[in-house]
Parts: sequence; C-alpha cells; structure tokens
Amino acid sequence: MDLDAYLTVHQAQWRRLEELAGRRRLTGAEADELLDLYQRVSTHLSVVRSASPDPSVVAYLSSVLARARVAAAGARRSTWADVLGFFTRTFPAALYRTRWWWLATAFGSVALAALVAWWSLGNPEVWTSRMTPAEIEAYVGTDFENYYSEFPHAEFGTLVWVNNARVAALCIALGVLGLPVVWVLASNVVNVGVAAALMLSYDRGALFFGLILPHGLLELTAVFVAGGVGLRLFWSWVEPGPMGRLESFAREGRTAIAIALGLVAVLLVSGAIEGFVTPSGLPTWARIAIGVVAEALFLAYVFVVGRAAVRAGATGDVLARDAGDTAPVTAA
Repeated sequence: MDLDAYLTVHQAQWRRLEELAGRRRLTGAEADELLDLYQRVSTHLSVVRSASPDPSVVAYLSSVLARARVAAAGARRSTWADVLGFFTRTFPAALYRTRWWWLATAFGSVALAALVAWWSLGNPEVWTSRMTPAEIEAYVGTDFENYYSEFPHAEFGTLVWVNNARVAALCIALGVLGLPVVWVLASNVVNVGVAAALMLSYDRGALFFGLILPHGLLELTAVFVAGGVGLRLFWSWVEPGPMGRLESFAREGRTAIAIALGLVAVLLVSGAIEGFVTPSGLPTWARIAIGVVAEALFLAYVFVVGRAAVRAGATGDVLARDAGDTAPVTAA
C-alpha cells in the first residue's frame, strides 16, 4: 500500500475526528458524525497496521481514537455501584466460571497433603533429619500453639493477610508459566502434610486441627482458587479454543485480575479469623464451627450468587465498554 496516497485520501477525516473529539459539547448531528468517523478511522488504523505500520501514523490515529472514544462515551468514574457490581456479579461469576479448575486444584492438593502425612507417619526421619529432639519437643509442646498468640490479634491478622495475599498473587502471576504454580502449591501442601504428621505422631492431632481448621478452611480455599486460576491462565494460551491465543489469554487475564482483587477481601476475612478466633479462648468446637460457617458462606457465594450472575450474562470479564474495541479487518 502507498501510505502517502492513503494519507492524502483520509487525512481530512482524521482531522475532522480530532476536531470533534476536542469539543466540549456536540450537537446531535456532530455526535452522529463523530461515531461514524470513529468507525471509519478505526478501520483506517487497522489497515495501516496490517499493510504499512508506520509508527508515527499508528500512534497518531490511536491517540485520536482514544480521545474520540472518551468524547463519545464520556469519562467513567468509579462509584459504590461499581464496587457493589463487582462483588455481586463480576467476582462471583469469575469464581463460578473457573470452578472446575480450582475445585480440581483443591482436591488434588488435599489428596497430596493426606498422602504426605500418611507417608511421613511411617517415616519419621522426615522431621528427625531436620530437627533436633529439643526442637521437636518445643514445636509440638508449645511453639505450634504459641505461633497464633505471639503477636497482638490485629497485628497478627494483618501479617497473615498480607502473607496469604502474596501467595495467592504469586500463584496467579506465575500462571503464565504453569509449572511454577504447581511448585508453589505443592511446597505449601507438603509443609502442611509434614506438620500434621508430626503433631499426630505425638498425639497432638486434636490441637493441630483445632488451630488449623478455624481459619484454614477459607484460607486454603482462597489459595486453591488462586492456583486453579493461575493454571487456567496458563491453559488459555496453550489451548485457546476458537479464539486467538492473545485474545484468549487477555480474556482469562482480565478474569484472573478480578479474582485476585476479590481474593484480597476473602483473605481479609480468613486473616481476621486467624488473628481473633483461632487464638481465642472459645471452645474448640466453637472455633471450628466459625471456620465451617465462613467456608460454607464462601461456597454459597460461589454456587448461588455466582451461578445466578452467570445465568444473568456475567462472565467474570470486564464489560465490553472497558475491554476495548476490536479492530475491524475490512477497509471501508
């Protein structure tokens, strides 16, 4: 394509669109003209990119289109309605749509933890090779229990919230590579399995599960969700289906970001439970009951609210107006 000739033919339209995009107010006719020119210039940008991708022309047209889009749609401001919509539609729909990935991750992780605990019970050298008898006695006798009351409740809850959010974010961020997600999950699961076996071998199983279950049910579920979403992100470019690889990855990437943001709130709840409920003087059954209720509410949120949101058309992705325009492929 002769770029100079193309510029000569269409430059007047570009300048007119730039002029309309810069006006504070538009008449009805001008608004219609802006929308028509927006579509045409979008096509021109697609043609330039595919046939003669001059960087200066591409940058200019992209800038003009961006300003025209704001002029046509108006600048959006985040409101409390957006926050409410996120937690009633976007986040639960994203959780529901990716449910098979994180449920499989959860079942696989729990199975691995049980297998590690079973094997470690028959092979105590797993911990005797790493810890002295005095260290084992201290861990089983006081250290494990004291861990949950070592710091003030609010400070401890904040620490575990930040740490768990970091692990969840790491699982999602490493999703593009796939295997690192498996490594992060496996290393955490193996540690839990070995700790469980150590406590069980010294008849401290009731203490172990009494301290782990109140916050661990929701906390580990959030981590499993992050791991499953990370693996789904990896699979989105390995097997994109009918979409192109970049389109598929972009869609799942936006969903992963939505889930990551939502998990911050979920982990805040589990952190509060770990900081205030786990080390409290409540009976063991009451502390575990609180953890079970929190887990049940989360699952209900996913499978009741999330399913309803999906049936109403939510996908967990951003709205079409926020996802950006798809460039036309046929020149006008």
